[in-house]
Amino acid sequence: QVDLKESGGGSVQTGGSLRLSCAITGDIDASYCMGWFRQGPGNQREGVAVIAHSTYTTYADSVQGRFTVSRDKAKTTLYLQMNMLKPEDTAVYYCAAGRDNLCGVWSVDLPYWGQGTQVTVSS
Repeated sequence: QVDLKESGGGSVQTGGSLRLSCAITGDIDASYCMGWFRQGPGNQREGVAVIAHSTYTTYADSVQGRFTVSRDKAKTTLYLQMNMLKPEDTAVYYCAAGRDNLCGVWSVDLPYWGQGTQVTVSS
């Protein structure tokens, strides 16, 4: 069993920054696919930034160059640094993990998910 808990969400103005954290507990290893996904009002859940095998990262085109995903060396925490935030980034952000040989921002069917944290960007 793997448990994930997000924190760090909040409200910011356009151009601001936030750093999300995801505390990970359970039986995981470096091969796990891990990442951040979001679901905005009226939208489907989408991948934002994902790490495969602790090294290879993929990003949604909409956040490329603004968001950075990373993990600590102990692999117990996943981070999402979000800079230059825009109103369209407003969403509930989830971290997720699991085994996926094709790990990437398209991995919306990962088995383990956190409860989500709200990010609101005002103009």
